This record gives sequence, C-alpha cells and structure tokens, in this order.
Amino acid sequence: MPAVSRRTIEALLQLAGRRARWLVRPPRVRGPLPRMFPGGSRLGAEEEEAAVEALRTVLRSRKLFRYYGASPNPLQPSEVTAFEQELADVLGAPHALAVNSGTSALVCALAGLGVGPRDEVIVPAYTWVSTASAALALGAVPVIAEVDDSLTLDPADVERKVSPYTRAIVAVHMRGAPARLDALQEIARARGVLLLEDAAQALGASFRGRRLGTIGDAGAFSFQMSKILTAGEGGLVTSRDPAVHRRALMYHDSAVCPSVGVEMHEWLPGLNLRMSELHAAVLRVQLTRLDALLATMRAHKARLKDAVQDRLERRGVRFRRIHDASGDAALALVFYAPDAARAAAITAALQDDNAPASRLYHDLERLPHDYVDLHAYSSWTPILERRFFSRDGEPWRSHPRPVSYTPDMCPVTLDLLRRAVHVDVSPDLTEQQVEQIGAAVVAAVEAAV
Repeated sequence: MPAVSRRTIEALLQLAGRRARWLVRPPRVRGPLPRMFPGGSRLGAEEEEAAVEALRTVLRSRKLFRYYGASPNPLQPSEVTAFEQELADVLGAPHALAVNSGTSALVCALAGLGVGPRDEVIVPAYTWVSTASAALALGAVPVIAEVDDSLTLDPADVERKVSPYTRAIVAVHMRGAPARLDALQEIARARGVLLLEDAAQALGASFRGRRLGTIGDAGAFSFQMSKILTAGEGGLVTSRDPAVHRRALMYHDSAVCPSVGVEMHEWLPGLNLRMSELHAAVLRVQLTRLDALLATMRAHKARLKDAVQDRLERRGVRFRRIHDASGDAALALVFYAPDAARAAAITAALQDDNAPASRLYHDLERLPHDYVDLHAYSSWTPILERRFFSRDGEPWRSHPRPVSYTPDMCPVTLDLLRRAVHVDVSPDLTEQQVEQIGAAVVAAVEAAV
C-alpha cells in the first residue's frame, strides 16, 4: 500500500471535521462546488463531439506532425498552424507560435528577445517559479522585484532593480488581472530594456482595450489543465516584431529551417518544444469557449463583489487593486485582512462554509514538510540558494555583478500574501452559489475583524 503523506492525512481530518460540523449547522454554500478549471470544467457533450471529430480528422489524415505525415495529401492543413492563426486573430497579435507548455513559451519568448548569459531578467516575487526558471534556462540571472497590492510587479521597485545588465522585465498578469503595463512600458523604454508579458493565467484579459500578451515586446501563454483554456498542456508565444518571432521559431524547433523557409546562414540552434497536432485540435475547440467563459466569470465576480464590498470596507478590509477592471479575467476575488492571523481565521471560516477560499501564502516553517507552493519567491529554494545544473555555480559565478537572494528580501510581497484571502470565481457556479458565497464572506469577515 503506498504511503500517505502527512499533508493528505491532515486534509482528510480537516474534511471529516468540517462534515461533522455541517451536521450541526449546514454550510452557507450548498452543494458540491465546481473545481476551478475554467476551460476543463466546461467540457461537455457538444465540445466532446467537436473535439472527437477534430481528433478523428487528424488521425485519419495520418498527419500527427505539424510539417508532414503519412497522409497521401501533402497539403493536408496543420491543426497547429490553424490554431496559431485563430488565436492570433482573437488577440490581435501579428505573430503567434504554439509550443508544448507555458514554460516553453516563456523560454522561447526570452530567446526571441535575445536574452542570454550576462543578462538580467526582472521577475515578480509572486509568480509561478517557471517565470524565473525560464531566464536561468538561457543562462540569464533572475532579479526578483516586489509586487504591489495588485499582486503584480510594483513599477517603483522595478525602477530600483534595473541595472546596466537588465535585458528584460517580465510582467506577470497574476490571477487573471493585468499588471500596470503603462508604467512598466515607460520604464522599459526609458532604460532601453524589453518587456515580456507572462499571461499564462490571463488569456483573453486586456489592459485599456488591448489584449494582454500583445502590448509588450512579446507575450507568453499557457494551456495547462488549470488555465482558462486547456488541452492538458500547451503554450503560445506572441510578438510584434517578425525578428523576435523568427528567433523564437528557431529556438522552439531544432530542425525548423527546411519547414518554414529559414535560410541556413541565419539558422540558430534550438530545441524541440513543438505543440502536437492533437493538442492543437483540442485547443481550437476550446477557443470557441473563451468569450463565454470570460463573460460568465466577470458577471459572477461583479455580483459577488457588489454583495460584499460595502460591508467589508466598513470593517477596514481592502480589495486587491485591479488596474483595469473591465479587462480583468475575473478568476478570483482577493481581499486583504488586517493581519495574517485574521486572514487565516477568515479562510478557515469560509472553508467551513464550503466556500472556495484559500490563502495565498503560508510560512513554510508552520507547514508539513511535503507542502510546496511555488508561486511565492520564498519557496524557490533552488534559486534562493543559486543552484543550477552547472557544476561551477553558473550563471551566477561569472555574472558581471553579484546577485543574491534571501527568503525575506521582498517584505512587501510577503506581507500582502500573508494577509490575502483568495476566493475562486468558477464559471460553473450558479447564481445562487454566488449569493451564498457572498453571505459566507460577509459572515467570516464580520466574525474575525
């Protein structure tokens, strides 16, 4: 029998205790709640039929590889090419490149921007670790900057962190909301650096009328299972400059030259990070769901916030800053308790009421040894300790200036995350459940604050 982790045992005990309390007082939020897989949760009979037909077309064509196959028709269309064009049209992006994961999208985008050894890449202290790891994969050094109460890069700290070696700034649109792209773009232009948008969690969201991922010099998206659209895995690179697109194209495919017309004199060595035809077939179907998903989540979040805002603000609770509310993907409602202890109490009360709430940060020393959340920089142990695959401490050892890290180097970020309460806004909530979650939020806050 496989060993059961301490974390799993504690979770089961908490669930058992919660259900026992429900016998005394039913939870405010009734019924099983949908899991927070926006694209995945909408898979139904109609989409299944369309996806199966698309997959059947790919299989019958015997062309599972993007550039060629066993099909007797050499002009059989590529699902990947079609998906790139369709999503580029939706986003308004001049160039789009489909790859096999969101992490690959980040690496290819940075390669397209010319990032490499002796370069620095500024990343936020709150993002999935891949944002920083992508820079390391190209031999560059990540520089970690604070986030502000939007949970996205703080432009003031970015300004402080820019050095003569900074090549790129990565603006991560965390939890579906846009970073302050106007200020970050101004800094990038003034300091002669490039701006990459990590929109892995924000497909379809926008800033001042422009889709995220099309405003900076390049954009990166993810189609991993928990993202807004999904094929289980997959990613996409967007860019404005054809030279950036061409470099990313070469990096994502070591043998791309004969297939896309790259001349041998310009060829750069790359890897194999291609998206498969099967993933693209699923994503083409998923793309038809994007607008409806966003509209539903936005309506749910507006309804939820309207129900709780006045009563929470009277208690001194503040909501996450959204730089462009109309462009928010509306994946979550986030608010800040006065301190970490009350954030924990509010979250526990919400979970007891069956509300989809969680905390964004836990101090590691207070958690089971098997708990790892790689969104907060303080959990990026290999980076904090400057470990990488080289034996002699690269890329840090030969970097032109010392760059070091400590677990407490971004105190503003840690304070915000400790006080944050995160409530999922699934597109599959019913209106009644949204109202019930609102009632649970008000009750939890008024009991704790």
